[in-house]
Amino acid sequence: MTSTSHSTETDTHTDTHTHTGIPDGIEMTDPYADDPAFELHQGGKLSIASRVPIDGPEDLSLAYTPGVGRVSQAIADEPSRVWSLTGRSNAVAVLSNGTAVLGLGDIGPEAAMPVMEGKAVLFKQFGGVDAYPVCVDARTIDEMVAIGKAIAPTFGGINLEDIKAPECFEIERRLQAELDIPVFHDDQHGTAIVALAALTNAAAVVGKRLEELRVVIVGTGAAGVAVAELLHDAGVGQDGTGDIIGVDSRGILHREREHLTPTKQWFVDNGNADDRRGGVREALQGADVLLGLSGPGIIEPEWLAEMADDAIVFAMANPTPEVMPELMPPNVAVIATGRSDYPNQINNVLAFPGVFRGMLDVQATKCTIEMKRAAADALAGLVDAPTAERIIPGAFEPGVADAVADEVRRVALVQGHVRG
Repeated sequence: MTSTSHSTETDTHTDTHTHTGIPDGIEMTDPYADDPAFELHQGGKLSIASRVPIDGPEDLSLAYTPGVGRVSQAIADEPSRVWSLTGRSNAVAVLSNGTAVLGLGDIGPEAAMPVMEGKAVLFKQFGGVDAYPVCVDARTIDEMVAIGKAIAPTFGGINLEDIKAPECFEIERRLQAELDIPVFHDDQHGTAIVALAALTNAAAVVGKRLEELRVVIVGTGAAGVAVAELLHDAGVGQDGTGDIIGVDSRGILHREREHLTPTKQWFVDNGNADDRRGGVREALQGADVLLGLSGPGIIEPEWLAEMADDAIVFAMANPTPEVMPELMPPNVAVIATGRSDYPNQINNVLAFPGVFRGMLDVQATKCTIEMKRAAADALAGLVDAPTAERIIPGAFEPGVADAVADEVRRVALVQGHVRG
């Protein structure tokens, strides 16, 4: 039988501009032509580069057929050899459905691609990790879990990114339970690691113990919940002196709030010891720490004046904080934001490259809260003498990812969460 399903090149080929897909001779007016961000993104931010040369027939026969068949058979006979005979040991999937992108919300997988490409660039730049954007058209928990399980054989870890709450919690929990590679939701745990590191040093600056801090977390989405859990694991609110109070868009999370999700119920079960009621202002009265993980401009400076002396404020909404640093009252001693144009930037890039570098190096099978604590301790330790203007290292300071990776490797080995 003669096949007619393949057209010849002369039947289908049209000359196009490189990378753009625009046919030659057609002029396109781009409203963003003068925007350098658009110029940088032309053709995307990633490419595939070969680690081996293909300079002739002998190289081809080793890299592809027939030599590759011997390697594939060896893996089929001994599956663990995939870790040494392929790039899996240094590969991470950046998995997103685009339902909670940056400050843009639910914009879908296509629009999420530039962000996931950017994340992959940061993985490589700061951790030497080969990361691959995987943006998927999937809305449900079951779909996302099925996709994560299906792609897992290609990767040494999965970084969940920009997936809305509360679905993100269950997706991460199920994937980590069902896979033998680490699953890490950076929006949650990257933020939590850097926030704990910064708060550890901020507490030292004001002469307060971490355990005794009364912490108010405004914004109880993915990042807020993860920060609360990691702070609690580090001792905040566990000795009867400190406390953690969560505040969402309806006010303080307290014992009589109904229909709370399990993650919001955590704040009731593990914090708000005085069963405080009201909104953000009431929560902040007498508090030592405000961690803002909500939205721009929602906190009034006079509310901060009602916090304790030597208060600590991390206003992390980005790009516009909950309250601008220049509006802080005198009782606020230490300030951090998510921005690079103020001191003390709470930036996830301080955490995730090193966390994955460490986990990949020992072929970790999961990411535990102890590894996250170790990462935070490593970051805090990089600042020898914390001051109000410097409680966390900068993203481009040398050795950040290495220090984090070293501690994550150590804890993974101690806990035994590594591949055979």
